[in-house]
Amino acid sequence: MDSSVAPVTNDHDHQSSGKEKKSSKGGWNAAIFVIFVEMAERFAFYGLAGNLITYLTNNLGETLSTAVKNVNTWVGVSSIFPLLGAFIADSYLGRFKTILASSLLYFLGMVLLSLSVSVIPMHSRKAVFFTALYVLAIGEGGHKPCIQTFAADQFDENNPEEKAAKSSFFNWWYLGIVTGASVAIVVIIYLQDNVSWTAGFGVLAGSLAVALALFLIGIKRYRNQRPTGSPFTTMAQVFVAAAKKWRISETRGGRGICYEDDKRGSHLQCQIRGPNLVRTKQLRFLDKAMIIDNKDALSKTKNPWRLCSLNQVEEVKLVLRLIPIWLGCLMFCAVTTQLHTFFTKQGSTMLRSIGPNFQVPPAALQSLVGFTILIFVPIYDRVFVPIAQKITGHPSGITMLQRIGIGLFVSILNMVVAGLVETARVNTARKHGLIDTPKAVIPMSIWWLLPQYMLTGIGDVFTIVGLQELFYDQMPEEMRSIGAAAYISIVGVGSFINTAIISVVQMITSSHGNVWLGDNLNRAHLNYFYWVLAGLSAINLCVYIWIANGFVYKQVENDETSEGKESEMEDYLEVKV
Repeated sequence: MDSSVAPVTNDHDHQSSGKEKKSSKGGWNAAIFVIFVEMAERFAFYGLAGNLITYLTNNLGETLSTAVKNVNTWVGVSSIFPLLGAFIADSYLGRFKTILASSLLYFLGMVLLSLSVSVIPMHSRKAVFFTALYVLAIGEGGHKPCIQTFAADQFDENNPEEKAAKSSFFNWWYLGIVTGASVAIVVIIYLQDNVSWTAGFGVLAGSLAVALALFLIGIKRYRNQRPTGSPFTTMAQVFVAAAKKWRISETRGGRGICYEDDKRGSHLQCQIRGPNLVRTKQLRFLDKAMIIDNKDALSKTKNPWRLCSLNQVEEVKLVLRLIPIWLGCLMFCAVTTQLHTFFTKQGSTMLRSIGPNFQVPPAALQSLVGFTILIFVPIYDRVFVPIAQKITGHPSGITMLQRIGIGLFVSILNMVVAGLVETARVNTARKHGLIDTPKAVIPMSIWWLLPQYMLTGIGDVFTIVGLQELFYDQMPEEMRSIGAAAYISIVGVGSFINTAIISVVQMITSSHGNVWLGDNLNRAHLNYFYWVLAGLSAINLCVYIWIANGFVYKQVENDETSEGKESEMEDYLEVKV
């Protein structure tokens, strides 16, 4: 069970009452309802995001660069709000109430969006449309960081059968997400392009209503959790305690180290118990927070703002070590945002016919990313990992950071390829005299875009999945919801960075009278923009490699290290306590 929340039952009665609760609540009987809720939410999100650029340019009359910025800003805000949602869930409401409230808000936002493209008068339509978009962003903020961890909470890791089922659950969970997104991109975008926007958004609102009903039907099956309080408080305590003892060292004024992870008051009763985390030599200025000075030794109770445990200090170090990795992956997400914007606009200018009567919606090609992931994940798991294991000897074939780094390299290759395809598209337009006819269909098949969509999917298999694993595995257990939100926020900040790059490019190129990202893609220089992204991504990869080389993974004590803890600590301190 995910331990970022406290169980409803107390530890002392867990064993006696556990069997009864396991037979009536949790497991697949509960998780299946949550999977369908997430499928519907992904269905709604990608049904909206996948073709949003088309609505903004064709229906609301925005310029291409403005529309791209608005899409990036909305995606960014939707990915930043989960940080707030995770904090509220872990500190106050709990996951179940947060999911319920955010799902209701998400549904209301989609209803308002449907009304904005149908019954709302034209002069007010744009304002209502953007209001609805950001209501959806708020709903997304509560839903995203809680839904997966809430579903995983339904499986008890202390039960061997449920632990095995939990491993299977993650596979089905990911399959559900990809299925929901892919179906939305194919079906909903077809409705939006060929029937009406009202029909497309109406189907999305209906799917959210059904999902909300299913979630409530399963209410008696769920294992509900309690919030444990703000995880940021314990982090703040480490910084405050370290600042108060900045003059004290373990050899001057110190009377030992606080090993126990106490939450009940006394620090003297449990010092024989070893910490869960091994002490590391990075960020040693924080170690002062766990030094016991004379004032601590004379105190009857432990003051958490003066004395912190070794485990608490190491958990703060875990969070701080992830920040450079977080920064090093922002450029990757800045690249992937092209999927919903410029990739779609490229496709809208190309030959999209399949047979005499069917036109492929340009945004529908985004489904190729999902299909690539579905194909490549088994290849990665069954082919790549075994080969890598024989070469490296690593249980996973490669480390999490290596996996992320490969994805960063794929993103560079993606932009290089996209730039080459765009160059070929513009040359074809010039050859047929269509350079000044932006709405004309260029006699070049849309399937030339297939490589860049597939490279996007392959990059996601490496970097996105790697980030999910890293931010779950390396975060303190009490902060795993925050970790999920932090990983999601990379997408949001990456979108903002892409918007900033567009603004800088527009400013520089317009000052020279040759705008790269104008409304006429045939006259624009989108290929140059892609190559700028490739260059920035290459620089970013070099910085990431430097960061990754200095990264220290979480080390957890086993029984042997726990028995030898005292001698190890003496070796580390090189003094007698």
